[in-house]
Amino acid sequence: MGYVGLLLSGAALFLNSLVILGKAEMKSAGVFNLFVGALQIIIPFYLIMISDQSNWTVYSYAATFLFGLTYLYVGVTFIKGMDSSGLGWFCIWVAIIALFYMVVSFVQFHDVVNALTWFMWALLWYLFFVLNTQKKNINQYLGRIAFVQSWVTLTLPSLFYFMGVWGEGFVYELWVYVSVISILYFCYCIYKYRLR
Repeated sequence: MGYVGLLLSGAALFLNSLVILGKAEMKSAGVFNLFVGALQIIIPFYLIMISDQSNWTVYSYAATFLFGLTYLYVGVTFIKGMDSSGLGWFCIWVAIIALFYMVVSFVQFHDVVNALTWFMWALLWYLFFVLNTQKKNINQYLGRIAFVQSWVTLTLPSLFYFMGVWGEGFVYELWVYVSVISILYFCYCIYKYRLR
């Protein structure tokens, strides 16, 4: 799915951030989550089946399943109004996998932008764990993080890729700074909302 999947994930995360902030209705966003989640399970599974199935090919496609399963789980939880503790525990598992992808991005591929992106996603999944299992009121903080990440880690990179400039020297360097500034903003929000 590649960057098309990133764009769809950006749309789903954008909607989810608005749900968390109380700006969008849960069930209507749940339908979109199901749509994106289903695509991000079916298409990568098909692509793996027809690929060379080398370890790095499967590794690359497997990352999409993390998003697909998350969006499916969120969609069902939103629509059915289920207790979200199972979703929370799933999210901590995904956060740990995301940290693994972060390390591999840095060590194996020497890709700072990808490593920072995976770090931000790991933080986001961790916060979904806290929200759904610890029942802490972090909605304002989490909603803002999800909103920023929907643009910084998903939507804009995919649009830049479609324009043919993603990965170019200037854009790559710029995105290192954008990522670091985003992480600093998340730290500021921790202070502002006095999260402990």
